[in-house]
Amino acid sequence: MLKSPKNSTDFRLLLPEVIWLEPEYFDQAKNISSQVSDESSQWRNYLNILALIALEEWLKERIPEQSISKINQIIETSCILNVGEFKLSIIATDNLLNELVYLPKNIVEAPELATHFYVVLEVLEEQEEVIIRGCLRYDQLVNYRNQVNLQPQDNFYHLPLSLFDTEPNHLLFYCRLLEPKSIPLPVASSEMTTAEPLEYIQKSTTKLSQWLQDVFNESWQVVDSLINPEANLAYSIRNVNEGVKRAKLIDLGMQLGSQNVALLVKIKEETEDKLAILIQLHPGDGARCLPPNLKLILVSKAGKILQEVQSRTQDNYIQLKPFKGEQGKRFQIQASLGSVSITENFEL
Repeated sequence: MLKSPKNSTDFRLLLPEVIWLEPEYFDQAKNISSQVSDESSQWRNYLNILALIALEEWLKERIPEQSISKINQIIETSCILNVGEFKLSIIATDNLLNELVYLPKNIVEAPELATHFYVVLEVLEEQEEVIIRGCLRYDQLVNYRNQVNLQPQDNFYHLPLSLFDTEPNHLLFYCRLLEPKSIPLPVASSEMTTAEPLEYIQKSTTKLSQWLQDVFNESWQVVDSLINPEANLAYSIRNVNEGVKRAKLIDLGMQLGSQNVALLVKIKEETEDKLAILIQLHPGDGARCLPPNLKLILVSKAGKILQEVQSRTQDNYIQLKPFKGEQGKRFQIQASLGSVSITENFEL
């Protein structure tokens, strides 16, 4: 449900645009944000999803002629909404007490994440409302950055809220009448295409030894609930009763469209202080095959690549060579496709 001030135009300009949060918005935000195990990251993603859903509904009501769709990608710092051929970054916050907007460096500079507009939304959960605080065009942001020689601090650009256009009807005007090419975005150069992929790192660490005591984070689910056994016969007929196994959905966003993949981890106690680990990547959402060129990588604590495997056309899963380690040892698993990579941290 949406509410807007009525009466005169002057009165309208004094009050911000407010969007009511419906009960189902909260349910959706909780379900999506629960895929992230770290509590602080969960809260950030929860706010982002609430803001994303609210703005999506607000836009659908006001410009129904435009195709509007959200990218179901969990990124702690922002979410992306497609409006026709325009891309909008949703910057959610639960307060703007210092009149500053913290814009992640990567969603400005990385060609894969830069968008035509950056929309600041204040999420007031207890009041069950979202307030549209302002919108900033990409070209205006770049001009301001160059004029004042703005440098990121701790990977964030600190922007004054006064830089943002507080009139939401201007955003509607842009989406209706402008051409996307009028707000040019950065384009990946040949050098950038060979650079290291952009990473979304899940900061929490999964302690695998706890699985032996049946202690699991809720994001790690029973394998059969995420993986289609008919599409993964190679997994289903081998070692099904050995060790402890769990799977976790991974969303690589726009690179996979609506398809998720499932990271499967199986551990087995070899000795009192040593574990054997098997790691696979499977198609999720009932799909039968992985997308080609999807990489599964084992990385040491020091950042050295220890193993790497890449999917081919029609692969229904990929697997790293089984390995062993002593309890307390740390490592990372990366799933990457194109320029996007997601990292999971583990401790034995």
